[in-house]
Parts: sequence; structure tokens; C-alpha cells
Amino acid sequence: MSKYTSFPEPTDDHNPFQDPAVTQHSSNTGYATLDLYNPFDNTTGSPPPYEASCPPAPPIPAQTPPSRTTPTEPRNYGSYNSQTAVNVTSAELVKKQEELEKKAQELERRERELESHSLGPGASRQNNWPPLPSFCPVGPCFYQDINVEISQRFQRTVYIIYYFWMFCTCTLIFNLISSLAMFCVDPSGGVGLGLAILWALLFTPCSFVCWYRPVYKAFRSDSSFNFFAFFFIFFAQVIIFVIMTIGIPGWGFSGWIVSLAALQHKVPVGVIMMMNAVLFTAQTAMGVFLLKKVHNLYRQTDASFQKAQAEFATGVMSNQAVRHAATNAAQGAFTAPR
Repeated sequence: MSKYTSFPEPTDDHNPFQDPAVTQHSSNTGYATLDLYNPFDNTTGSPPPYEASCPPAPPIPAQTPPSRTTPTEPRNYGSYNSQTAVNVTSAELVKKQEELEKKAQELERRERELESHSLGPGASRQNNWPPLPSFCPVGPCFYQDINVEISQRFQRTVYIIYYFWMFCTCTLIFNLISSLAMFCVDPSGGVGLGLAILWALLFTPCSFVCWYRPVYKAFRSDSSFNFFAFFFIFFAQVIIFVIMTIGIPGWGFSGWIVSLAALQHKVPVGVIMMMNAVLFTAQTAMGVFLLKKVHNLYRQTDASFQKAQAEFATGVMSNQAVRHAATNAAQGAFTAPR
């Protein structure tokens, strides 16, 4: 065994770190790092100090002072997208508030309508149109309340038609004044003055009863029969508006022909009649516009020609005078001698 293995003597001062097999692979860099520093080395000098290289400090970003906002300026506490979302939400809230206000007005109108209908089947609402003074021997003939009887969807249209009827009345009165001025300078035009008086007295009440009241009832109860009555009568009224605008001599209308002829004789009277011709022209244009507007609204409702026929038949048969006359006619036919 001693042939192959030999152990050092205890007295030998043998350093295992100074083995040539180890020291020939170590690097001599001169830096005092822990993996290269040998504490068993017998060198008298102290190891060189360790110099650590510190990385440069990152630059400090410049701080901008916060912008001062006015009391009315909204503050942005988030990103641009969040601010846009806040604006959209505010617009939706405003829109919902407007819808709630409209619903509140509609409910208030319905309440007034229910209160007016709660008078009972035997009671009737007091007529309020035309608004005549109490001392007048003739009282109001119709009941009219657009805010109560007409749906909020059609109230604006009914108001426009009502104001248009008033405009037509004022135009006929102005036509009477212009015809009177023409009669003052030309006494031979008495026929035109008389017809102007007739048209003012005839068209004012007839237009209210014949085409304004039907369209009022049509929008009040969605009546197909009243819609068709309005279309038929108001179309004839528009044709009369065209005749008024033309101004045929001797017809009592101060239209363009009569006004241009009067302008050649008496300039002041001609100017007055020209103003009347302009009013007639505007009246015709507004009439065509309202006829088309009501027709468009009619197409949006459930009214139809079949419903108009059914309403007419129901209305005729529900009339007591008509039923009495039909009964008498039938009895007379059966009792007639053969």
C-alpha cells in the first residue's frame, strides 16, 4: 500500500492553494475581488482598494406648473377618452331631461282632458268660440281648446292652420278697403265694391266652418271622413285663392290685373291694390303649403278612404232625423196602394 500512496509529513508546511496546478490557471488582473483575493497569501502589502463605478443618475424631468382652471371650465381628471365620455353622458342626460319634460306636459294635457270629460254624459262643455263679450245677444258657437283636444304631435300644425284662417280674414278685409279706395276715385266700380263686401261676409264664416273645423276634428279624433272633407273643400279654396291673386276685373278681388290697371290712373290707389295683390299671392302659396303638409300628416295616421266611408255611414244612420225620414219612407212604400 505504501508503494502507491505517500502522505506528507506533519511537519511540512504545505499550502494547498500554492499548488502549481491551481496557480497557473488563476488570472493576475490586479483587482481585489473576492474570487481572486487569497487570504493565505504571504504578501506584506495590503490589497488594492475596490473602486466601484457608479452609473450616472437619470435626469430629473422638468415639472410644469399646473394650469389654473376657471370656475366654469370643466376639469379633466382623466384621459381624453374619459372626458369625451363625460361630455356624451351629459348630452344624454340633457336629452332625457327634455323627453321627461315633454312627457310631463303630455300628462298635464291628458289630466286637463280627463277633467273636462269628467263632467258626465249628460253635461256639455261650454262653448268658447268666438270669444264674444257677455253683453252680446249672440253667444259662442263652438268649443275649441287646441292644448286640450289636440294631441301634442299635431298642435303646432293646428295652430298654423288657425293663424292662416285669421290671415285670410285680414286679407279679405284689406281687399274691402282697397276696393273702397278704388270706388272713391272711380264711382263706376261699384260692382267690385259690392262683391268685395259679399266675399268678406261670406268667406270668413264659411271658411271657418267648411275647412278649418273639419281639419280640427280630424286631428282631434283621427277622423278619416273629416280629413277627406278638408282635402276636398280646401282644394276648392286654393283655386279661389288663385282667382283672387289674378284679379279679374269686376269680380271684387284686388289682384294683379286690377292693381296694375289702377296704377296707371291713380298711383296711391294702385299702390294699395298692389299690396293687396302681394297678400293674395302669399295666401295662395301658404294654402298650397298647408294642403301638402296636412296630406303628409294624413299619410302618417291610420286614416283611409274605407274608414271615411264607414264613418259617413255610421254618422248618417246615427242621425235621428235621417232615421225618422227613412222609416217614414219605408212605411209609405209598404202602405201605398197597389
